[in-house]
Amino acid sequence: MDISQLIESIDSATSSGKLETIDPQQRAQLFEACNRLKRQCESPLDKTLGLLYTCHQAIAVRLAVDLKLFDAIAKRSSESEDGKVRVSQLSEDVKGDPKLVGRIMKSLVPLDILKQHTSDTFSTTRFTEAYVSSSWMSSAVIFFTHLFLFVAKLPEYFEEKGWKNPDDIQDSPFNFALGSKRGYFDYMSSKPYYQNAFDTVMASPYRRDEKSWMDFFPVEEKLRVQNASDVLLVDVGGGRGKDLQIFRDRFPDLQGRLVLQDLSHVAGTADIPSEIETQAHNFFDEQPVKGAKAYYLRTVLHDWPDKEAVEILSRLREAMSPGSLVLIHEKAMPETNIPWMAAIGDMTMMTAFSARERTKNEWEDLLNRAQLKLTGFWKPEGTSAQQQVIIEGSINLCENC
Repeated sequence: MDISQLIESIDSATSSGKLETIDPQQRAQLFEACNRLKRQCESPLDKTLGLLYTCHQAIAVRLAVDLKLFDAIAKRSSESEDGKVRVSQLSEDVKGDPKLVGRIMKSLVPLDILKQHTSDTFSTTRFTEAYVSSSWMSSAVIFFTHLFLFVAKLPEYFEEKGWKNPDDIQDSPFNFALGSKRGYFDYMSSKPYYQNAFDTVMASPYRRDEKSWMDFFPVEEKLRVQNASDVLLVDVGGGRGKDLQIFRDRFPDLQGRLVLQDLSHVAGTADIPSEIETQAHNFFDEQPVKGAKAYYLRTVLHDWPDKEAVEILSRLREAMSPGSLVLIHEKAMPETNIPWMAAIGDMTMMTAFSARERTKNEWEDLLNRAQLKLTGFWKPEGTSAQQQVIIEGSINLCENC
């Protein structure tokens, strides 16, 4: 291969501006190809420096988000004839020290989030608008950089715990960093700034798969009841009811009741049609809805270690009839070659909850421990570890199993 020709081709492609108009699928394929090329080219030093300075870069963006600097830049840029903004103006808008505002803005230039023209003038790039307050990505910056506080304590945690895999939700790396037995969700509820960021991220497109589970799970074949008074689907820990509302809109002719369950302070904020019933319920308590056709849990169990996950499933098992199903909507991690985002997700679960993302075999083991059996494993074609699947379980009627 002629390296000089390859470099020339890359320079030509990146300077033409044509790459900005390619479709999302082509963009994703090209992005992965570029990553493969980068991995072939980077030295151990490049790899190390990239790892070590990622935190600094993320925090630079976080500082600008907290300062609402991107909002001020967007407003000033739209009012400027040449699109350029000045540090002196922005520092007045955000009420920040001009020297500090300038330093933050300069740190965003190598990230291609801003473009610098003079020591005092900058303009936007195609990335700038992603971090204004109305964008869910600004909430993602707040939420994930907040996690740094706890992830950074992992070395100390494992040294003290003898390098054992965490499995106690009251003795998690989060608890160690906080110096308290307080649970992650309880802690977040006392921090409105971070709770709002968390809620926004959980409802964002980042948390929604390209293909809905209703596209690859045989809903109309599997989910049918005899009478309109029967419960068709219970969304356990279903938050504000978005999934049930999508289900209802997608299958308006399927008879049966739809029930949303979550803690009272969550379910009480649900803005859903009156046809969907709402119940305040803790999934560690006895399940009040008996014999529903399906009990659906979306990204619930990955927040809990095995002991608690089995307990949650056991409460459902006690309420299920022989024809009932439990539908677990989660990731199923591959046994090998885990993608980097999936690996980070697994570390996040470990840090916050002493929990983890599970493989198909681990999901089956979890069902068995709750006296349920794996009766279906549904996923879209071409799925990766980023795509969530449906793990279908039913009552295990085998007395000798």
